[in-house]
Amino acid sequence: MSNDITDILAIVTRERRMAVSEREWQHRLRGYGYGIRDTDEGRVVTSLIKGGPLCTIPTHFAA
Repeated sequence: MSNDITDILAIVTRERRMAVSEREWQHRLRGYGYGIRDTDEGRVVTSLIKGGPLCTIPTHFAA
């Protein structure tokens, strides 16, 4: 895993631990320019600026 993906996943998981709800978590991530999209392959972190996928959230991270 590249350092960029590791950094993104660290932010995503940290913000999820701090948020009290799914909605708050997604709102907090928007502040970093990230979004979450549900796909057939799982949850994907997307860039709100470029609009493309950045990385898949491993299932053990989202727990």
